[in-house]
Amino acid sequence: MSSQQLEVLIMGQSYLLKCPEGGEAQFQAAVQKVDAAMCKIRDAGKIKARERIAVLAALNLAFEPASAKPADHTQAAWDDQADPEGKMRQLLNRLDQVLGDDGRLL
Repeated sequence: MSSQQLEVLIMGQSYLLKCPEGGEAQFQAAVQKVDAAMCKIRDAGKIKARERIAVLAALNLAFEPASAKPADHTQAAWDDQADPEGKMRQLLNRLDQVLGDDGRLL
């Protein structure tokens, strides 16, 4: 399958990324979703490091429920959706535990 390069903006920074031909709309939707998730974390004002914001956004997107029906998820997942700030605090605490005293992502 062939691919093409597209220039996209994520959190105000330009990236040149490969996209499968024919998948441009889905790719752009994914870029917009990542950009929105990262900007939301940045705009909360507590985190400044781009890499840390990217990790938190990735975690948020990975744990995002596939549907909004409580019957399809555990009650805990539904409660997280109802309290996004609580979910963010939990993710920050998990990330801090993983990073430990080091404080660096790489």
